[in-house]
Amino acid sequence: MKCFLIDDDQDDREIFSAALDAADPSCQCMTAESAESALRILDEEADYAPDFIFLDLNMPLMDGRACLAELRKRPKIDNITVIIYTTSSHSKDIEETRRLGASHYLVKPASFNGLVTFLKALLEGKNEIYEPAVQF
Repeated sequence: MKCFLIDDDQDDREIFSAALDAADPSCQCMTAESAESALRILDEEADYAPDFIFLDLNMPLMDGRACLAELRKRPKIDNITVIIYTTSSHSKDIEETRRLGASHYLVKPASFNGLVTFLKALLEGKNEIYEPAVQF
């Protein structure tokens, strides 16, 4: 399994990578600090296609909504599961990202163990992945 996290916060990237390693040490994690760099990586790395993309909404320059719209325009990656991974719990954000093609919406869990629980369930393909997550 390969996961790609797009998040401008370095601490969040490090916590996510550690939680993913705790959930499944065999899962590979690539990160990008901006939407622009993520799109460049996905465009330039011809053989790289993650199984899951985790996308923060609130980033400078290109935000997560614009990035999601761009991801869905690219034939190579338009069918990859995109999980919005954000601090926002606003229903407007949930509805807008669903409309733009997100697969799930996860408010960043308050605990490391909560994130590990979500990631384990997601990677194991469980339908009931994590109570705070919204599955579209």
